[in-house]
Amino acid sequence: MQLLDTATIAPEQRVEAFRAAFGQASVPCRIEHLGPDARVHSRMHLWHFGSANLFTTDASGFRLVRTPRHLRMESPPVVALAVQTSGVGRFRQFDAEALVPPRQLMLSDLTAPYEFSWVDTGGSRAFHIPYVRLSLPPDVVRRGAPRLRASPLHDLVRDHLLRLAADADRLSADAGAATLGTATVELVRALLVSAADDERLAREVREETLLTRVLAWARRHLTEPDLGPVRIAAAHNVSVRQLYKVCAAAGVGLEQWLIAERLELARAELLSPRGRRRPIAGTALACGFHDPSHFARRFRAAYGISPREWQQLPH
Repeated sequence: MQLLDTATIAPEQRVEAFRAAFGQASVPCRIEHLGPDARVHSRMHLWHFGSANLFTTDASGFRLVRTPRHLRMESPPVVALAVQTSGVGRFRQFDAEALVPPRQLMLSDLTAPYEFSWVDTGGSRAFHIPYVRLSLPPDVVRRGAPRLRASPLHDLVRDHLLRLAADADRLSADAGAATLGTATVELVRALLVSAADDERLAREVREETLLTRVLAWARRHLTEPDLGPVRIAAAHNVSVRQLYKVCAAAGVGLEQWLIAERLELARAELLSPRGRRRPIAGTALACGFHDPSHFARRFRAAYGISPREWQQLPH
């Protein structure tokens, strides 16, 4: 859902519109624009995934300041995990300050004062999670927040958020949106426990989030032909038997899930400018299928149309 596009608003109204849109999506704070009011520009979107939401901002330079006074205003306890998509952010909380370059994650605890800014232009994709859904003590959250880069889960969670944001309109409208939100919360929880190096919680969280981490990891490697149960199990330090057991408990048939995900990838690729020019066999191989004939049969069985017919559909 689009909250704001300043291209449709008169320049003298943009500052107020920016503050109103930000207030709708986040917690109370003070906003300072780092440039002339006439040059303020922004696009903001908000999508709901169950009790969590995804808030995206692309804007000219600004600073957010959340003070003790803002904390006394009524707002739900929330944490926000954000990936910087452009520009360099500057973040300060709990007496620590850090620069946030593009493709790096940042976690802010919105139950405490903080400052965040970027100059010129920048972009951010922030997943807001109610504290109660995160199910972690504040001390674990605050220990893990400045150490996200140290976790081996950093890139996996970052890529998941970027993919979520890239297709948010379709995903948020799907019947599984709330479940997808729950899975994303589990990934964030695992990331924080890993970053905090809290062995007390690590084993419990690893077990609870194994399936979520497995599926997120597999989506990143769908195009690789050797992706299968043996490789997935090895990447997550579990046996193939344990992997199948976890999948079965959740009603997931791993091989069929991999095929379905690859078919969805191929379906989107066939309608892309590159996919419309490429032979069907090339798309099949690029999406992880060994045998183009097997791909064609699976595609027709799933969608009731051949890959060639789908590729030739008008835009």
